Amino acid sequence: MKIGVYPGSFDPFTIGHLDVLKNAAGLFDVVYVAVLNNSAKSPVFSVEEREEMIDRVIESEGLKNVRSGSFSGLLVDYTKQIGAQYIIRGLRAITDFEYEFQINAVNRHLNPDIRTVYFMANPEHSFLSSSSVREIGEMGGSIEGLVPLCNYHYLRERLARQK
Repeated sequence: MKIGVYPGSFDPFTIGHLDVLKNAAGLFDVVYVAVLNNSAKSPVFSVEEREEMIDRVIESEGLKNVRSGSFSGLLVDYTKQIGAQYIIRGLRAITDFEYEFQINAVNRHLNPDIRTVYFMANPEHSFLSSSSVREIGEMGGSIEGLVPLCNYHYLRERLARQK
């Protein structure tokens, strides 16, 4: 069984993330969308809120082979814990590649059996990031079309209160 883990902060989960997830769900038997609980960052949404948003996406998109979860610590330890052989990542631009190349080398050093699979962003999503969605939403701009429809109203209201 091919099991992949799609890790990230997902603060919040965007349509770019959804694009990567749909591609991965078509390639792997099981995909875990894993929210990173990183104490060094100050996310807008709690780990639980991010998992709830991901669960809504999984349900609304009918992704039967996708599960949500969270982890702290090393990603390679989490992959071992859930039995995943693959790490799933999205690439938007060449700057993403440089960062991902470095992370892949570290992960392979820690666990030579793990493989990373990259999905190129759809060109219409290449500009999109969670931080840009947060900024637009906090300043009262429209995030419609930037986040999955099932989370749109929740995110619009929540980000507007962040000011």
